[in-house]
Amino acid sequence: MIADDDALVRGGLRTLLQIEPDIRVVAEAADGREAVALTASEAPDVVLMDVRMPRLDGLAATREIVDSGSLSRILVVTTFEHDEYVFEALRAGASGFVLKRVMPDELIQAVRIVATGESLVFPSLTRDLVERHSVRLDANDRRALRLAQLTEREGEILRLIAAGHSNAEIAESLVVAVHTVKTHVAHVLGKLEVRDRTQAVIFAYETGFVRAGE
Repeated sequence: MIADDDALVRGGLRTLLQIEPDIRVVAEAADGREAVALTASEAPDVVLMDVRMPRLDGLAATREIVDSGSLSRILVVTTFEHDEYVFEALRAGASGFVLKRVMPDELIQAVRIVATGESLVFPSLTRDLVERHSVRLDANDRRALRLAQLTEREGEILRLIAAGHSNAEIAESLVVAVHTVKTHVAHVLGKLEVRDRTQAVIFAYETGFVRAGE
């Protein structure tokens, strides 16, 4: 589903996406309130969510969709990478973001990655947002305590996820099978009580488990 208040942008995205044999645009929303309603009724695999929209902005719409328990993945589409709204959307449960100036093939790849449930491979721009906006938590914080549940290998997996590595890259680095990595990633997400890999990385930075430059 495409959520953007600019009809020209929606039309361009629809044309770009629908020429792909494995992608179908099931709905378009002109504002955040409509985006929430259509996500509930159409259950799209991926929602391309603009940040600034009337009635309900992309941040609030993202939060409502995630809080509803929807399985739809949200990919924020924004003009400026260093936008505080983008970071807040990620914290609210978005799976990642792309810039409106991104190349068409990169946007299509991002949609496919998010649709698989693996989430968009964490870009350096997103890490920079997390590093600049997050607040370090003390060791007694409930979220920090969840980290203590991770095994040594799971902690290693979390660091590699935070560095932007895909499951295949992690498997190659640790010399294990990809399905083994998927199992570890599932355990990490479960123990941290987060929605996806993007939320796990934000969690890792906010608790100080991973720090800038690592």
